[in-house]
This record gives sequence, structure tokens and C-alpha cells, in this order.
Amino acid sequence: MPAPTPSPGPGAGPGPEARRGPGPAGSTPPPGAAPGGATGAADPPAGAEGRPPGRPGRLRRRLSGARRADRAGLRLRIGLRWKLSAAIALVGALVAVALSLVVHNAARVSLLDGSRDIQDERVKFAQRIYESTGRLNFDAQIDDPALPPELREAVRGGLRATYLEDTGDGPPEVWAAVPLADGRVLSIHTRFDDRYTVLGDLDRALLIGSLGVVGGGCLLGVLVGGQLSQRLRRAAAAATEVAEGDTGARVREAIGGIAADETDDLARAVDAMADALQQRLEAERRVTADIAHELRTPVTGLVTAAELLPPGRPSELVRDRAQALRTLVEDVLEVARLDSATERPDLQEVALGEFVARRVRVLAPEAEVEIVRGTRVRTDPRRLERVLGNLLANAAKHGRPPVRVTVEGRVLRVRDHGPGFPPELLAEGPSRFRTGSADRSGRGHGLGLTIAAGQARILGAALTFRNAPGGGALALLWLPGTAPTPGGGIPVVTVPTQPRR
Repeated sequence: MPAPTPSPGPGAGPGPEARRGPGPAGSTPPPGAAPGGATGAADPPAGAEGRPPGRPGRLRRRLSGARRADRAGLRLRIGLRWKLSAAIALVGALVAVALSLVVHNAARVSLLDGSRDIQDERVKFAQRIYESTGRLNFDAQIDDPALPPELREAVRGGLRATYLEDTGDGPPEVWAAVPLADGRVLSIHTRFDDRYTVLGDLDRALLIGSLGVVGGGCLLGVLVGGQLSQRLRRAAAAATEVAEGDTGARVREAIGGIAADETDDLARAVDAMADALQQRLEAERRVTADIAHELRTPVTGLVTAAELLPPGRPSELVRDRAQALRTLVEDVLEVARLDSATERPDLQEVALGEFVARRVRVLAPEAEVEIVRGTRVRTDPRRLERVLGNLLANAAKHGRPPVRVTVEGRVLRVRDHGPGFPPELLAEGPSRFRTGSADRSGRGHGLGLTIAAGQARILGAALTFRNAPGGGALALLWLPGTAPTPGGGIPVVTVPTQPRR
């Protein structure tokens, strides 16, 4: 007797499923058989084994474009929370799609197998009724001309078989046929529309579930990424405070949190680095102060001895250099005291306009003074005079006349008409032993503006440096409306933003 025709396994499409007719049962169809034909692997799509031509060229163009964007500074800033939520949503979408496909295929195969089993039972009952009574049930037909050729060939071999005919228009047609004793073929077919309605409902449920998974993944990514991003932003803010000179700021305290993670490791590393840097700076400050203090006594003796020299040009040169050395030692000591953060202002009530006018007449008689609007401030007159004197000395040494001093409320301006401040000072602020541009080299030690900025900080004032629109350097001192507290508390001064020209 001919061997049975194999039937489709799980996930197979239309094809005959052969079953023995009257006699021994047919063999079990092998899984994975192709519907209506031989079992075999599908041909790989074009380009599946190798990269399509032209792809490397496009990749190189993309990489070169990214490098050009990096060089031009045009980089898209995407927050960590959005990157994390996008990654979680992508992974969730891939998992949801994969599971949906598996569930859909498994349900479809189950429906197809169930439909075949039902048709097989029906055709057996129809055969028995026809052979015993001669009546046709279940819309059965004898030698149906629409019987698929594959199914007809299987039945001619003496097999009872089923066949799926998928036309792409609605559910597949499920055929079942069995050979009769007289050599004719009894067959039935139907579509089982009600069963495939369930498959459509399942697909909609899978789609809604997949969208829910993706949405939940996005929300989870935003929450987790937002918390991590917030901790990193706090760490960056604390690190910025450390960089600006706040020795008490600590990243670990700023980020908070109970559970330890990589952010805590980063915070501890930054705090350890800040502590080590602070120790080095403190050691350098102490060394500088000790050296200046040790030089103070011999330099004072040198100045005293220079005063005893007989009159003459050489004696004047010695006295001038000895006095310059003494001024340098005093300035270094003052910088060391300012860096120690132990200085406190001696506050008094002063009329700012009158105070500035009197001091300018003594410190720089050639400078012009303009009182736009006077006011009374509570400040330290000695430190304010020190700031004003250093600004005037800087203007006289590195600028060109006329030097103009303007008082407008709590704002004090000192402007000269020289080459202006160098870009390094405008970008980074004053620094000790750095005089800036080439035309200022050899004149001064870069301590005057450093001391002025330090004294202004003790007063709670803001000292800013700009280049005037018409040329020249412009220093602005913004005195606070509230005086510093005796404990060292410094008020906040809001400086209006003005464009630099």
C-alpha cells in the first residue's frame, strides 16, 4: 500500500494531511513539513549572507559627518533619562514583538490543527453514513471537481487526508477527503470563520499588551533615569561649588540617597580628589606665608639700612628696589591671609561718594571722580580703600589716562583708556604672579587685582572685570545691600548681566 502523504507540522501553511482510509492507521507526519510539498529550508533573502554593495561607503560617510559635527561643536544633548527610557522601551518592544509572534503562530497552528481534526472526524462520519444509508451529510460531495489536486493524489493512494487551501482572502479553506469502496472520493470543506475571529481578537489583545509594555518601559526608564540624572546633576553642582572655591561642599552629601551605587563611588572619588587638592593648596599657602614671614624681618632691615646710605643715584636705586621687595613680601603675606578665609571685616557706616572722592584725591590725584548718585553703605573702610587703591594702581600702571572713577549708588566703576584687560583675565579672573598680555609683562606681579578680589570677597561685594566698549579696562565693584555678618557670613550680590564688547 502506498505510504501516506506528510501533513504540515506546527506553523505550516496549506497542504494535505494524509490519514489511512479503511485499514491500518497512517503514519504521523513529520514536524516542519512544508504544506502541499516537500520539507525544506527556504532560500535566504538577497543580501542575507553578505553586506549589500554600497553599505560600507554609506557608513564611512556617516562617520565622517559625525566627526565634522564633533569638530564644529554641533552635538545633540540628550538627557540620561531619555536615553535610558528609550533603551528600555526598545528592549521591551523587541521582547513584546517576539512573544506576540510566538503566541500568534502557536495559536494559529493550534486552530489549524483543530480544524483539520474536526474535518477528519466529519469526513469519517460522512463516509459511514453514506456507505450505510447512501445519504450525504455535512455538505459532503462525491468526486467534487474543486477538490485540490494534492488532496486528490493523496486519496488515490488509499489515504484519508485533510488539506488547507489558503487563498489569502479570509480564513483558509479546510478540506477533508476519503476514498470509497467503489473508487470514488467523498470530500467536505468549510472555512471555520468563528474560530479565526478568536485569532483576530488575540492579535488585538497582543497589540494592546505590547503597547502597554512599551509605555510601561518608557515610564520606568523616565523614573529610573530621572532619579539617576538628578543625582548626577547634584554631583555636578557640588563639584562646581568645589571648583569655585567652596571648601565645605561635598558631592557625597549633595547627592544623598540610601542605596549605594556607581554614583556614590564617583562622589567619593571626587570628594577624595577635592580633599587632596585642598590639602595641597593649604600646604602651598602655608609655605608661601612662611617664606614671606621669614623674609619680612630681613627685608625690613634692608630697607632701614638703605635709608642710611649717603645721598646719590646708586643709593636711590637701592632704596627703590628694597622698597619694592618689601611691598612684594607684604602683598604675599596679605594674599596668604586672604586665602586662609579667617579675615573678618570691621564694619562702619560710610557715605560712599564722599569716601571715594577723598581717597581718590590721595591715591590718584590725576584721576577724575564722578558721583552720579551717592548712598550710605555699611562696610570696612580700610578694605574698601585697599580695593580702590589697587584698582587705581592697576589703571595707572597698565592703562592710559584719563582714569575715571564713577560712583552710582552701590556700584563703583574704575575705567582707564589703555589696551584693556587680557582675555585670560576676563575668562578666568585675576591670578597671582600672572600679569596677562605681553605689553604688561615685566611690570607688576599680578598680586594687585588678586588682593582686590580677595578683599571684595570679604566685604561681600562682587568685583567684575570688563573691557569698555570705547576701549580701555573697566572694573566694577558691586557693594552688597546687606553687610557681612560678624561670623563671616557673606551676603549674595546680584550682578546684572551686561554683554561684553
